[in-house]
Amino acid sequence: METLVVDHPLVAHKLTALRDAGTDSPTFRRLADELVTLLAYEATRDVRITDVTVQTPVATAHGVRLAKPYPLVVPILRAGLGMLDGMTRLLPTAEVGFLGMIRNESTLQAETYATRLPDDLSGRQCYVVDPMLATGGTLAAAVQFLFDRGAVDVTAICLLAAPEGLAYMDKVFANSGKPIRLVTAALDERLNENGYIVPGLGDAGDRLYGVV
Repeated sequence: METLVVDHPLVAHKLTALRDAGTDSPTFRRLADELVTLLAYEATRDVRITDVTVQTPVATAHGVRLAKPYPLVVPILRAGLGMLDGMTRLLPTAEVGFLGMIRNESTLQAETYATRLPDDLSGRQCYVVDPMLATGGTLAAAVQFLFDRGAVDVTAICLLAAPEGLAYMDKVFANSGKPIRLVTAALDERLNENGYIVPGLGDAGDRLYGVV
């Protein structure tokens, strides 16, 4: 798996505010939205395009447009919803599918509870958005789900990642031959005994939407 840790002052600034336990939910949501757009800019460098010619007020000009089929953005519920607007702001023509996955806190394994995706993703570029890559189980299951439906490549956008999650993804997809990328704002130190990223930013879903 190709991994890009985005090294940019604005990314670091917004991530620092997200980490702060004193940041309230409305501010956390706004900062996450802004940070995702910055990450998405880097994540879409390989988005497929097609050449076009347009007429300017002065002359013709050669340019590009996004190629069809358009990219598919897939937030992993529920925390991934907090990243959706930041993605679609940059990719307004993208389609959106939803994947409901939850980590079993006893086994730390991902369990799927809802899907709202096309049955056939042949030829599609997919962008999975989920705030945290911790153990890697949820992201690996989501990526495999998309490949099983025919996606040609998958890019994951996460606010934070842990080394254990990267290692798990590399292990699962070592021989897949599929293009998989991860774009993140930071690679943190480790996971604690409860599977949370250290230093991390806490439970992203709870900080986005409250404890429910």
